[in-house]
Formats: sequence, C-alpha cells, structure tokens
Amino acid sequence: MKKIVLGTLIAAASVMAANWAACASCHGAKAEKKALGKSQVIAGWDEAKTIKTLKGYKDGSYGGAMKGVMKGQVARLSDADIKDLAKKIASFK
Repeated sequence: MKKIVLGTLIAAASVMAANWAACASCHGAKAEKKALGKSQVIAGWDEAKTIKTLKGYKDGSYGGAMKGVMKGQVARLSDADIKDLAKKIASFK
C-alpha cells in the first residue's frame, strides 16, 4: 500500500513539474518574466486570479496579445492542473 501511495505522489509531482516547465519556458523559472515580452509578470498572482485567467484562456473568454498562444497551452490542462499551477504561481512572491 505504501508503494502505491508513494508512486502516486511521485507521478503527481512529475505531472506538476512538466506543467510548470511549459509555463516557465516563457514566464521564467520563478514567473518573473513577461512572456515573450508581451504578458504581465505573473509571479505572486493570487490563486483565484490565476485560476480565473487560465480558465478564461481555455474557454476563450480572456486574453489580449497572448490569447492564441495561451489557449493552446492551457487546452490540455485539467481543473486540478490549473489549481496546482495557481498554487505554484502564488508561491513566487
């Protein structure tokens, strides 16, 4: 049973790392950059703002210059993935 729990935790951490790697490639390792020089710096955004923004990109109701790029990036994310990313972004203060 312990091996199953540990394996599940490791798998979840791997998914989170992969999701964040996609974000970090444009936003920076600590979300400190304007993605492609066009977006806002997202470091320290509260979780609710990030969740609302990512879901808006996903459903097409949010976005300016980066809307097309971000829609493709968030399309594969589940609600749980979005929540995990929001926690990570909020931690960069």
